[in-house]
Amino acid sequence: MHQNGSINEFILLGLTQDPMKQKLVFVIFFVFFVGTAVGNLLIIVTIKCSRTLGSPMYFFLFYLSLADFCFSTSIVPRLFVDSLSSKTFISYSECLTQIFALHLFGAMEVFVLVFMSFDHYVAICKPLYYSTIMSRQSCLILIMVAWLLSFIHSITQIVLVLRLPFCGPNLIDHYCCDLQPLLKLACMDTYVINLLFVFNSGAVCSCSLVLLLISYTVILRSLRNHSAEARRKALSTCTTHITVVLLSLVPCIFIYARPPVTFPFDKMVEIFYTIGVPFLNPLIYTLRNAEVKSAMRKLWHVKITS
Repeated sequence: MHQNGSINEFILLGLTQDPMKQKLVFVIFFVFFVGTAVGNLLIIVTIKCSRTLGSPMYFFLFYLSLADFCFSTSIVPRLFVDSLSSKTFISYSECLTQIFALHLFGAMEVFVLVFMSFDHYVAICKPLYYSTIMSRQSCLILIMVAWLLSFIHSITQIVLVLRLPFCGPNLIDHYCCDLQPLLKLACMDTYVINLLFVFNSGAVCSCSLVLLLISYTVILRSLRNHSAEARRKALSTCTTHITVVLLSLVPCIFIYARPPVTFPFDKMVEIFYTIGVPFLNPLIYTLRNAEVKSAMRKLWHVKITS
């Protein structure tokens, strides 16, 4: 018996009940998770060990990769273990923990992307004041703010879940615990809770996207006054960041900033958001960034020669 009702554990239905397809899910997600872990940890280690990657952009990229790695780790290992089980039980407390981690690191990724765009704005539009505005102390304060806002956002999700009574059934038609699938199981009118949920999660994604679009509009307008070489370099950096922003925030808005309506492709969008994006981000930042690739080669050369 649980204090919020008679349910103290849930059954995750996952992506499929077919044993053969479950094995395929295991293989695919295992490969993606290994790629995500290796890619993000490689960026984290490279930035930490390299003397050439000391600028604010790489300071924020370090935390973006850390958030991606932790975000993926909060979901995927459990998912591919569950794919080998016939029935996947998750306790109420484990469910809360997964929701907390999912939203903590997901929000952290969003806030870091916002601060990275602010860094690009200052570098391009206020170059004379860049070293003053984006000092080491300023960057540390921004990261502390990102962690604080992420924690507030995540703990709000937990508060909303704690208000839900669960009397049965306990089948979650999903591969992980999140507030929206749980709303369907609550034995109460969830209209107000859902509004709060959309306002909380949806607002984080939507407002961040609006801020990012405004900042890049200002940046692109200001580039008209720069030289061709400066424009080329700035556009290359901005294009990489805009690609990551769209990959992260568009699925996030689709999942969290809408009424509780179920679409056939919901799970595919969420798989892309929770598994595809953390896998793609390090690829985008390494393949399109000569400095990161050069630092990785130097680090690899030093490790081999030593």
